[in-house]
Amino acid sequence: MEMERKLISIVVPFYNEGEGVDAFYRAVSTVLDRIDAFRFEVVCIDDGSRDDTLQRLISLIYHDSRFQVIELSRNFGKESALTAGIDASEGDAVIPFDADLQDPADLIPALIEEWQKGADVVLARRSDRSSDSYLKRKTARMFYRFHNRLAEVKLPENVGDFRLMDRAVVESLKKLSEKQRFMKGLFAWVGFKTTTVDYTRNPRVSGRTKFSGWKLWNFALEGITSFSTFPLRMWTYIGGLGAIMTLCYALFLILKTVISDAVLSENIFLTIAVLFFGSLQLIGIGILGEYMGRTYMETKQRPTYLIRRHHRVKKNNDV
Repeated sequence: MEMERKLISIVVPFYNEGEGVDAFYRAVSTVLDRIDAFRFEVVCIDDGSRDDTLQRLISLIYHDSRFQVIELSRNFGKESALTAGIDASEGDAVIPFDADLQDPADLIPALIEEWQKGADVVLARRSDRSSDSYLKRKTARMFYRFHNRLAEVKLPENVGDFRLMDRAVVESLKKLSEKQRFMKGLFAWVGFKTTTVDYTRNPRVSGRTKFSGWKLWNFALEGITSFSTFPLRMWTYIGGLGAIMTLCYALFLILKTVISDAVLSENIFLTIAVLFFGSLQLIGIGILGEYMGRTYMETKQRPTYLIRRHHRVKKNNDV
């Protein structure tokens, strides 16, 4: 019976992706049309787009009842938009997906197949990232390795948001209430039985990436400070090492003065020492500020996102 078919939710954040909406629809609908064993809902989140993304998405609703659009009140960022979509999803399994089609829709059946075999989480791992620039590949590798050395929660390398999660995993995610959200870390933190499917990453179909080098740096910093206190602990070691070095240098000066029986002018060394340790203090204060800022933002208890309107047609089981 139709009612017995399980529902799968595909969650897709959009921000200024108007040029690619039609290509996105063709790619996703073509794949979903081939899968008769499940029902689908495609939850599109407009994250305060300034182009015609919202209008194009709304037009899909009346063309295909599987689609619905969550219109956020402003741009909250991809992590918040993804959270909004996951919160609104109703499927027995949820698949976060990128609108730029760099993650192929053709992989969706493979994710579902692994889920049917008993996996709670099916990761889509980028085995070939040649479509990305050399710099992006190298910095991504550095981030994963650096993060996994510092944090207790390890991130699977070359895995983005594209994955399938069972409803039990989604309900666990919804219990995590922090406002400063690093979704890759939250996905990894909840655990559950996990398997992996490899794929080749495609180039963007249209538009340009919304992540500049500066935004990627801040994103990496967000991930590290969200799941590791090592940057704080590190300054205990640096402070101790600095104190030992300073003590050794002081003993050296005393011995040199005694042996040579002369008064030494150490102004230049004193200046270097002050500048060196002053710089270390400023860096340490900056790292403390990152953690204090996160704590401050969490205490405000502001919502992660605000929904202006939820666009959808009346639900119909015959989809």
